[in-house]
Amino acid sequence: MSATMDFEALRRAMAENYEQPEGPARNARAEQLLSQAEKLNIPLAVIEALGHQLKVYNYSSEKDKMFVPFARLLRMWDERPEDFDEYEVHSLHWVFKWMSAGMLSQPHVPLASIEKWLGEMEHRYRLAGHSERAVRSAEFSVAAHVGDMARAERAYAAWLAADRDTMADCHACELHGQGWWQARRGEDARALELWQPVLEGEYTCAHEPHTALASSLLPLLRLGRLDEARAHHLRGFRLVRPMESMRGAYADHVEFCALTGNEARGLELLAERPAYFTDSGEPRSKLDFMSVVALLMDRVTELGRGDQPVPGPAGRTWTARELAAHARGEALSLAARFDERNGTAYVSALARERMSRQPLVDRLPLGVRARTMTVPVRPAPARTAADTPAAAASAEPDLSSLLAEARRLSAALHPESVAAWAAVAEAAGDEELAPRDRAEMTDHRAMGLGPEGVELFARAAELYTEAGDPGEAMAARARGAYVLALSGRTDKALAAVSEPYERVLALLADGGTGVQQTASVLVGRARILLQRVQEAAEEGERGLSGDEGAEAFAAAESAVRELLALAEPHTGDDLLVASRAAEAHAMLGELAAHAGDVERATELLTQASEAFVAAGLPWFAVEHEARLTGMARHLGDAEAAERAARAALEHGGPYLEAMGHAQLHLQLAEVLSATGRFGPAAEHALEAAYWADEDGEGATLGAWARHQLGGFLVGQGRWAEGAEVLESALPELAAETHGDGALVQTRWWLGDCLTELGEHREAAEHWLQAAEIARHWPEQRDHAMLAHLAAEALGNAGLPDQAERAYERAGDLWRSLGNVHGLVRSLRARAWLAAREEGSGPDAARELMTAAVRECEAAVPEDDDARDRLVAELADTHRQFGDLIARSVAGDADDDESINAVFEESLAHITRAVTGFASLGEAGLHSRTGAELAAGWLEADLERPEAAAARARVVLAAYTEADYSEDADDSDSDETVASRRAEAERLLRVTGAEPQEL
Repeated sequence: MSATMDFEALRRAMAENYEQPEGPARNARAEQLLSQAEKLNIPLAVIEALGHQLKVYNYSSEKDKMFVPFARLLRMWDERPEDFDEYEVHSLHWVFKWMSAGMLSQPHVPLASIEKWLGEMEHRYRLAGHSERAVRSAEFSVAAHVGDMARAERAYAAWLAADRDTMADCHACELHGQGWWQARRGEDARALELWQPVLEGEYTCAHEPHTALASSLLPLLRLGRLDEARAHHLRGFRLVRPMESMRGAYADHVEFCALTGNEARGLELLAERPAYFTDSGEPRSKLDFMSVVALLMDRVTELGRGDQPVPGPAGRTWTARELAAHARGEALSLAARFDERNGTAYVSALARERMSRQPLVDRLPLGVRARTMTVPVRPAPARTAADTPAAAASAEPDLSSLLAEARRLSAALHPESVAAWAAVAEAAGDEELAPRDRAEMTDHRAMGLGPEGVELFARAAELYTEAGDPGEAMAARARGAYVLALSGRTDKALAAVSEPYERVLALLADGGTGVQQTASVLVGRARILLQRVQEAAEEGERGLSGDEGAEAFAAAESAVRELLALAEPHTGDDLLVASRAAEAHAMLGELAAHAGDVERATELLTQASEAFVAAGLPWFAVEHEARLTGMARHLGDAEAAERAARAALEHGGPYLEAMGHAQLHLQLAEVLSATGRFGPAAEHALEAAYWADEDGEGATLGAWARHQLGGFLVGQGRWAEGAEVLESALPELAAETHGDGALVQTRWWLGDCLTELGEHREAAEHWLQAAEIARHWPEQRDHAMLAHLAAEALGNAGLPDQAERAYERAGDLWRSLGNVHGLVRSLRARAWLAAREEGSGPDAARELMTAAVRECEAAVPEDDDARDRLVAELADTHRQFGDLIARSVAGDADDDESINAVFEESLAHITRAVTGFASLGEAGLHSRTGAELAAGWLEADLERPEAAAARARVVLAAYTEADYSEDADDSDSDETVASRRAEAERLLRVTGAEPQEL
């Protein structure tokens, strides 16, 4: 640090330091700057440096350091108040409130000292002529902290009744405090009502809406407003994450995770802030943090993960069980210190209450995934005999009850039949069952194994034969043949099914078996033949046009029709046969789809789905309804697609595996988003991500669902939530799995989100990385657009050199694509960047604007629409050229002749802009009036009031009620009209004319 730093340099250094991230480094720098101020021998410099120290300490984990600089400031004020300027006088009184809150958060400060301080604050505010509003607010905080409810209510009422003045907290902070009190009193709805202007961004400050979002989480959960709670967590945590001083709000987010089934995310939040376990500068927020750590660790332990390693205080490894005990001890110890100071047991009671809270919702998917910490498992008890309806009345069901229930579920073709027979097997143990019982048990066990059940199906067939049911034996063999086909051995499967097929038909003809068993064999054979059709279609371009494909198609169709002819006459007599007939219609639908007849396929699949539902077998309809969804989308029938997708989810219900849920939710999300319903689409994408994670597919389908969810949130303008979700998806999106288009789109959306959130540099980084991927694509428009967006972000981030290079790159790309609009806009942007540079910058800016005009004028439009767009682009370029020239006049310029020459040049360009916009008629109206007013102000500067007034009247005439009634329902346009009219009237007054002269 320079020993000769002057006062202005010191002020700049303090301003720069205040913009740095909260933390010890910023605090240390403030201490250095105070030392530098003391060397200047300027009292105000020391006062300002002490004030700067106070601010950085207050917004850090070292709040306990505030008291020393404040005591020094107060002593300087008492001794020499004339050394304080107006701003520092205000600041001194303002930080009285910080001292009050700071003392309350330090249990070593006696309560009597705090009460004395309140009196001192009241006295000094009265002397300074301030309202008592801030004093009563501080008194309320003391009373609420110690649990004196009566005094708190009195102080609260006095706080709200007192006049707001310059010492009152900002609206955002006051509303947060008022809402906090209502929530503490159990008035959650009232709290959220008070917070609404803060949550919606009407009132903001350095720590709002950060704390209001955090405080709203528990009330929203208690009210069952789960979607809002999720949104507030994602949005609020993003605000809190980089701010060291917000440990209390951070704790609210950890608590939210513990109470919503998001324990794994809660562990990740702890891992992000290891210093929060030990920072001692503000004991009150440490108490909050350690309380929710104990809560979270208890949840993890209850979920059977007590021995899991978890993040904790540095210096050793921790298990969840160990950290729970440590955090509880720390929290109660801190609470006891506060209670000893306060003379009550209130703080300890609140801490115990918080640590003992139970989850408010079993699961609340967030759309983001916890990856670095083990996800706690919610142990699901294994299905036992007591779980079955038949055995529910008995604590120890016998084997016969289990057999009866298994047979009932099998007869109903229920998805739980496999589990029911597994319960039979478990209960039977080594007990010898009848051959029929063993046959069914083995058959269902094979069904549960899928392609690995081939040998068990063969064993089941032997047992059915032993039991005297040759038809069911053939059905079991057919099932075994089909699972061979599922494992890619179609030819072997066809060979395996041929004998059961021939034998069961012979048995049926001789009366040795029934339609049910025969249909089971025929459906197995038809499935295998349909599998061969699908394989033939996948073999390449030949598809079904080759002889092999045609032969496979004919054989499959013949087999399905044979099944249908057998089953359809008996659908009213037998549930299984009815299901076979419905499946036959579904297979005919699949064959129609292979043949390219999508409409016929849709008709047949609909018939099959309806038949399954009518038979009381909705779970069999799910696969076909999912297929119908895709077909309806192909046909452009969005309503039918949505109907089928919703039906699939409804009919799948509790019978779907996690991956089935994920796929169906994602399918419905895509259907809804195609019609612009991003809100409902986001809900289903959220569910898809959750179920994919549950299935262990978080890095594949889960990442894709998060990618989609992020896009839907962007479509709704939910920027902070979108950024959180997209950032969570990005590490797991891979070009090999999801395609490089998904990577580009995710970064593109992220850039959009971060730009809206004011994080321009980070937005530029994402857009540049996306542009690097798109650089290798054959079509370069996305590459150009991304380069252009990155340039804009770099400019907004205050990086003009990088922005210039990015704009130049984008311009070259636009030129190569023949896109004159993109090229012109890049030239104009470069001109504005150049204009900021000293020396030759203004000349370079003029050259770039001239080049932009030249490119517009040289372009040849292809049609009338293209001509209008070029006219608008040229007019806009002239308008910006004029503005750029006018702004080149230095603020302290005093050469009237040269200034007037610049204004004349500017006016010439803006007049050309007016002419261009006017030629576009109604489409160019607002742009024309804006340019007209700019020209009018230049006329006024050139001391031509009549010309200026004439331009103002032109604008007013353009917006007369008769001529502009058609846009009355356009709120944005209404605002433009009102703004233009007000500016025109102001211009008239400046020129000495009156608006009524129009």
